[in-house]
Amino acid sequence: MNGQVIRVISNLYTVKAGDQLYGCRARGKFRIDNITPIVGDNVVIDIDNNIILDILPRKNELDRPVIANVDSAIIVTSLKKPNLDLVLLDKLISIITYHNIEPAIVLTKADLISEESKKTVEDLKNYYEMIGINVFYNTELAEIKRFVKNKIVVLAGQTGAGKSSLLNRLDEDLNIETNEISEALGRGKHTTRHVELYEIGEGFVADTPGFSALDLKDISKEELKFTFVEFDNSDCKFRDCLHKKEVGCKVKEMVEKKEILQSRYDNYLKFLEELEK
Repeated sequence: MNGQVIRVISNLYTVKAGDQLYGCRARGKFRIDNITPIVGDNVVIDIDNNIILDILPRKNELDRPVIANVDSAIIVTSLKKPNLDLVLLDKLISIITYHNIEPAIVLTKADLISEESKKTVEDLKNYYEMIGINVFYNTELAEIKRFVKNKIVVLAGQTGAGKSSLLNRLDEDLNIETNEISEALGRGKHTTRHVELYEIGEGFVADTPGFSALDLKDISKEELKFTFVEFDNSDCKFRDCLHKKEVGCKVKEMVEKKEILQSRYDNYLKFLEELEK
């Protein structure tokens, strides 16, 4: 029978096949071939012996979190406690885009910021939507559920941003553990210790272990510019232009005209320098 891995704890794989859940072990051959089933895998199982017989081809795979066959990634982004981190947000967008996964953003803790800050956040929201990224507030539950429909969606973002809390709001029966932000560290404690797919409406959402540091090791400096989708509209005449110091670069002109957000361009240069090192 065909099914999908929705949870992995130690060497036990929970597989959803039809309306049933099966606790399965992986066949020994996988260990010999150095293959490990991961959450999101479409698999063939022996329901009599509760064994995963085969792993079907993956359309994509992430290393952190370890998950396969992802359609979209929602970057849960805190506006306060922890404070808005545009460097992390743009880095996640680049990594997600590079893996051919659709990025989206959910903004949390808007109730904790000032009215002046809300205007800045609304301008940011409008910009990201303008370049084709869906942006929601965590209070817009119906809209988020519509976005998730018929997809496997992974939640990503800074520790303490509110990923587990968002899942609890989307399905009150989940009751996933959450922790308060540490006042000393200014960030949250890890509450999610494994990757798991939760059925939300007509889609699946993965809660993942929180993290706040990522590298761009899979992306070359030549490929980085393609993860900033607004650069594609520049019609830059130099095919190999890195949009850095080149004279006549159209991307730099768009930044000067405020057609490209300054923080996005600054973060691009920061990531480019990271890759060049």
